Amino acid sequence: MTPPRRQPARRRTAALATVPVAVAALLGAAGPAAPGTTGASGAGDPYFPLSGNGGYHVRHYGLTLRYDTSSRRLDATAVLTARATQRLTRFDLDLKGLKVTSVTVDRATAAFRRDGQELVITPRHALRRGRGFRVAVAYHGTPEPVTDPDGSADGWIPTDDGAFVAGEPQGAMTWFPADGHPKDKASYDFTITVPKGRTAVANGVLLGQHTAHDTTTFRWRETRPMAAYLATATIGKFQVERYTTRDGIQVYNAVDAREARAAAPVLRELPSVLEWESTLFGPYPFRAAGSIVDHAPDVGYALETQTRPVYDSAPGLPTLVHENAHQWFGDSVSLTTWKDIWLNEGFATYAEWLYTEQHGGRSAQRAFDALYARPASDGLWAYPPGDPGSGARIFGTPVYARGAMALHELRRAVGDRDFLRVLRAWATGHRGGHGTTAQFVRLAERTSGKQLEGLFRTWLYAPGKPDSP
Repeated sequence: MTPPRRQPARRRTAALATVPVAVAALLGAAGPAAPGTTGASGAGDPYFPLSGNGGYHVRHYGLTLRYDTSSRRLDATAVLTARATQRLTRFDLDLKGLKVTSVTVDRATAAFRRDGQELVITPRHALRRGRGFRVAVAYHGTPEPVTDPDGSADGWIPTDDGAFVAGEPQGAMTWFPADGHPKDKASYDFTITVPKGRTAVANGVLLGQHTAHDTTTFRWRETRPMAAYLATATIGKFQVERYTTRDGIQVYNAVDAREARAAAPVLRELPSVLEWESTLFGPYPFRAAGSIVDHAPDVGYALETQTRPVYDSAPGLPTLVHENAHQWFGDSVSLTTWKDIWLNEGFATYAEWLYTEQHGGRSAQRAFDALYARPASDGLWAYPPGDPGSGARIFGTPVYARGAMALHELRRAVGDRDFLRVLRAWATGHRGGHGTTAQFVRLAERTSGKQLEGLFRTWLYAPGKPDSP
């Protein structure tokens, strides 16, 4: 994600995505949950305690969406294929707003109720540990974005011709029921029906599209594991470009006509950017790539939605480099807690520095020096990137810029050869999975043969401006 460029005054006060408890809606009958058989209502993340859930792992989401851009009504069904990780008599899904009309578990009607952002489901029969099961949720309503702790909006954000859909960190729940924490990754199928003349763009490969009467249906599939916040179903009037790179990557670009002229020269660089990043970080981790360039002037950021970043306006080349570097660092290798977000943003920012350095621009050292010259009172040193302290700070300058500075200090300490070996080993060794800062530190020490704990303690965790490097 690129850091938010603006914080419109009309945005609501920052909140932790809580909503009033809805009146319980019950279908079927179920007894009380036995002790120890209730799935947790959150994944245990200290910054977003209600994000994600416990007791199961989702393997696949099948999302069928119908969106009317005039009324802004969404009619949808989500089918989740999951596996119980404990005995379950009750479990939760994350879902904010929207009216749920029915829930089934393995085709049997299940009881459900709403509790803030939690959809609490009680299956007719308990699910034993290790059992696979399917949950189908039918729902509808007018999706609205959530206001994040930093005051920015994410999730399903209406636009003048559709919707800009970007879910970091917690917006997935605004348009589909999910296990919404990055720790739980799954494959996805999307079937999206929109008014004729609109295009619906999701993740992965386009399987087909079909127009009948006054609507068009698009079918997308992402087979590689994906965190819920990286899913998109962006809708608008787009100019579409499709091609395959010489490495066999299927590229799909969707561009709002109002941004097309400014976006064209940058999007032409996408194949060379992906090739350059593949040389440094290892093979591109997905089958598909591309860009969604919307005209959404009130959003204020871009996001690395998996396989196909979404931009609120025509991006510059550094932003294109940044969001596509995330395909390795953040999308393929996902964080385990939001506290470790520097593993996403520091890495993508440093990719910008490396690209500029290797394409005739200023060196990474000069970029580092320019930042280090800022006084101790500057916001860059306001808090350490390895522990921002709250969800309100995860997209702040320290996470991006000081996170990149930490990587540059690592590069200086171990040399270019070992530094690039570390980046490549991180991206390939954790491909499709997760990572933590502690694991990255161990990898860097093992690869270089050096003790680096002090370096990382200083640049990731020490408060204030570090002493002169």
